[in-house]
Amino acid sequence: MTLLRASGYKRMPWKNGGGETVEIAVFPPDASVDDFDWRISMATVASNGPFSIFPGIDRTLSILEGNGMVLAIAANNPLLLTIESAPLPFPADVPVNATLYNGPIVDLNVMTRRSTFRHSVQRRSGTFFADAAGNTTLVLALDPLTISSGNGKDRLESLDSLMIESDLPFTVETHQSEGAFFLISLERI
Repeated sequence: MTLLRASGYKRMPWKNGGGETVEIAVFPPDASVDDFDWRISMATVASNGPFSIFPGIDRTLSILEGNGMVLAIAANNPLLLTIESAPLPFPADVPVNATLYNGPIVDLNVMTRRSTFRHSVQRRSGTFFADAAGNTTLVLALDPLTISSGNGKDRLESLDSLMIESDLPFTVETHQSEGAFFLISLERI
């Protein structure tokens, strides 16, 4: 298990130059935005505009802060994504245009190269028990929590994360009854 503190996340410009990304984790380590197999990041979106295109990549987007944004994905009808919305999966290699819904937002972005990995993203709350089952699992804390496994305990503050790469079962315990976190599973194909 690898503890990743929010203060240590890597900051970099968006691929299209329109803003800044905070990279939580990437594989292989030190991969660029053009050659990763998977990437987990956060971004502040402060203006309307197009998303960067990532050929061969699948993406899931979730809202962490703000009132949300309307996404026009390819030729589909625009939809509103808010904090209450389920994480939204879509291909990252189609045109996507974002229109903010009453102010800036911060989003969580999970991307995988569809030829090598697939992913799932869940927003959870309260106590949760799981087994990584051979996959890489990342827990992103929205509220303070503790993760326990056979290897001990790690306390996470808001926006810290823990990468779990073993088959050991683990338990997530939030410090508030409604404490929330994201559970991200990355599975090699």
